[in-house]
Amino acid sequence: MGAVLNSTTAAGAAAPTAEDAEWRAQRLAKLTRPDGWLTLIGLHFLAEGANTVGSGADNALVLARGPARVGTVTVAKDGRVTLEVAVGAPVRVDGADVRSAELQWRPSPVATKVTFGSVTMFVIERGGRKALRVRDSEAARRVRFAGLEYFPLDASWRIAARWVPAAQPQTVAVTNILGQVSSERVAGRAIFERAGRRIELVAIDEGSEAPLFFVISDATSGRSTYGGGRHLYAARPAGDAIVLDFNRAENPPCAFTPYSTCPVPPPENRLPFAVTAGEKAYRDEIE
Repeated sequence: MGAVLNSTTAAGAAAPTAEDAEWRAQRLAKLTRPDGWLTLIGLHFLAEGANTVGSGADNALVLARGPARVGTVTVAKDGRVTLEVAVGAPVRVDGADVRSAELQWRPSPVATKVTFGSVTMFVIERGGRKALRVRDSEAARRVRFAGLEYFPLDASWRIAARWVPAAQPQTVAVTNILGQVSSERVAGRAIFERAGRRIELVAIDEGSEAPLFFVISDATSGRSTYGGGRHLYAARPAGDAIVLDFNRAENPPCAFTPYSTCPVPPPENRLPFAVTAGEKAYRDEIE
């Protein structure tokens, strides 16, 4: 199977490079954009049948912001989701002034967007249930964002690991913070040694055009880093070696908003030592 690469051979602090600065700038820009994770203001699960929606307390689904009555969202027995806009409500559907529409959702390429003012809502599915995800480009979390903090760059956390692709189709059970379980496709495993331990991280395959996705936790989780773990992405290797740069471990959306449904690290990806690299916990969310 080949030798396991030992990550301790590249120890030492690293001076920030232009590439590091560019990566962090892109990370910040993506997080703070007008439709980024900081804009979430609601996640409302839909019941089968009619669901009245709006900011008024008499609605089945009460929004944090918007007209008193946006309209009625109906989930049919066959799974179709439709919207009837309330009379007089300043609502647009995919930019058009319509009174009713079918709301497309994944696996459709693009979800139908319902907008009113600075707010956008659209349908998602989690754990076999449909829900309305609601964004506000003027959300307080975005407007008052406190910025990102990182551990000092450390070359020893840029690890050359051995890559073992999945020999046959494999899945791993991944639980999200709502307790919902999904089967995610495994791309393979990244194997290395650190602190005298052999580590085999499971990579989730999000598609051939996407980087490999690792959901990890370690001994800093819940202390200096977010308690639910962090995300790490790596370029797909052409051979049997893969670079894991833990200096680019990042907080999941759940570190910034209670309205996302982040995956929990699978047991294989719960590291027994402290990874003192990458993003620290978002300070405005630490209790």
